[in-house]
Amino acid sequence: MREQKEEYWGKFALTYDNDQEYIAGKAILQAITTKLHEERDLGEVIEFGCGAGYFTKVIAGKARHVIATDLSDQMLEVARVQLQKFQNITIQKANCEDTSFPSERFDTVFIANLIHVVENPMRVLQESHQILKDRGLLLVVDFTSYGMNWFEKMKLGIRYLKKLAMPPRHSRNKLSPDELVSFVENIDFKVEEVRLLGDKTKAVYLRGRKA
Repeated sequence: MREQKEEYWGKFALTYDNDQEYIAGKAILQAITTKLHEERDLGEVIEFGCGAGYFTKVIAGKARHVIATDLSDQMLEVARVQLQKFQNITIQKANCEDTSFPSERFDTVFIANLIHVVENPMRVLQESHQILKDRGLLLVVDFTSYGMNWFEKMKLGIRYLKKLAMPPRHSRNKLSPDELVSFVENIDFKVEEVRLLGDKTKAVYLRGRKA
């Protein structure tokens, strides 16, 4: 199963950022970037599912140090090139459901566009809770079709199929703010903020604290 995940995402590594812009649109990516720029003093950060590093560079400007992780070797190779000028970013392979990091290691866990595609989001959030310090920050942002009209959903689906083929069968394409809140509260996080970003295409943005 792990090898299948690596193979699926790895084959898109060279075009991943452009694919994201084509599928979701530049407007929602800019909305996420703008929201991330509001964050301050993130300290020691771990990012799960960094992909080619699209949002990693934004987080790096708010952090003392970022460990950007992904399951795909191909993605990490592209990320190393894209992020090579950042002195405070370390690229590392890791499984977000079961890392080798010690408990209470990080000030912030950042998860972008991962919760809706992983098979067991609760396991990812449990791992996040374990490696966060007390009162550590959880930042989650995820594309969703929740709140989109039927016509925009259809266009989004066609664009996705054209670029990435069929999504994983356990994909949560309609992740709502309330559903994400339920996920993180069940793992003993206290939600500080949750909102739906975007106009034609959408993303859920959540800030939580380790309780």
